Amino acid sequence: MEIKSISDIPGAAFYPLKSWAEQSTDNWNILLGIGFLLLMASIVLAYVFYKKMGNEDERTKNIHLKSSYFMLLTIILCDIVFPTEYMANIFFLYKYALAILASGIYLAVQYKRDFS
Repeated sequence: MEIKSISDIPGAAFYPLKSWAEQSTDNWNILLGIGFLLLMASIVLAYVFYKKMGNEDERTKNIHLKSSYFMLLTIILCDIVFPTEYMANIFFLYKYALAILASGIYLAVQYKRDFS
C-alpha cells in the first residue's frame, strides 16, 4: 500500500493485518474471536471494579467520571488510529473493547489506591 498523505498512514499500518485476515476464514475467525474475548474480559473487569467501589457518593462519582473520560479518550484515539476504509466492523469491536479495558484498568488502579 502506497502512502500519499498523512491520512493514509493508518490504512498502511493495518494493511498487513487485512491481508492476513483475508487469507482464510480461520484467520478472520481468530481475529474476531480475540476481539470478542477482549471485549468480554474488559466488560467483566470494568463491572467487577465498578461494583467493588460500592454505592455512588462524592468520592466514587469523580472516579466514575474520570473512568468515563478515559473511555472517551480511547475511543477518540482509536478513531484516529484505526482505518475506516476496510474491516470497519472488526475495528469497531476492538475500539470499544479497548475503551472499556482502559476504563476497567483505571477503575482497578484507583480501587487499589483508594480502597486497599
